[in-house]
Amino acid sequence: MGGLLTKSPAGRACVRGLVLASASPQRRKLLRELRVPFRIVPADVSEASREKDPRRLVLLLALRKARAVARRHPNALVLGADTVVVSAGRILGKPADSIDGRTMLESLNGRWHKVYTGVALVHRGSRLAFSEAAVSQVKARRLPPAALERFVGRHLDKAGAYAIQDVRDPFIEAIEGPRDNVIGLPLDVVRRLLKRACLAA
Repeated sequence: MGGLLTKSPAGRACVRGLVLASASPQRRKLLRELRVPFRIVPADVSEASREKDPRRLVLLLALRKARAVARRHPNALVLGADTVVVSAGRILGKPADSIDGRTMLESLNGRWHKVYTGVALVHRGSRLAFSEAAVSQVKARRLPPAALERFVGRHLDKAGAYAIQDVRDPFIEAIEGPRDNVIGLPLDVVRRLLKRACLAA
């Protein structure tokens, strides 16, 4: 793979030349915690799909994003990710507008729901592709209509129309499972995929 992937003398998997196929500041911040060099090339792809299973959906979209960037950068190891919220069997992506966001927040208000994030790692030159999904259980705090209205339109770029990393947004009461998964990039999954990619190189 042309020196893209190497292994340290201690046998730890190491990555150089990683590309994050996302413009998300949250994913960028999380990925920096792994202390591996990377650059950002956002994927410009449609997130439309008829897939109804949330785990398969996030894996499909994460792979779609990673492969779209890998086609333009065939020598790069590309990391893609996608997150959805699932409440009462309904898959919630990013709201289309403030009205859609209000509907999502009202449906989640005071209820447990699930957050799925799919992560994909692709290297087109070697036809390498790995993917994995994480899931967290999340409880939204019950807010009165006036309090809920203050959050409407604030997070139109987030699945479910809320953001747990926003300290001004006390919408979430409890999380069972990876918190970074709810933000949009489960780092334990990323570590496993990077290790698999290094071992496969």
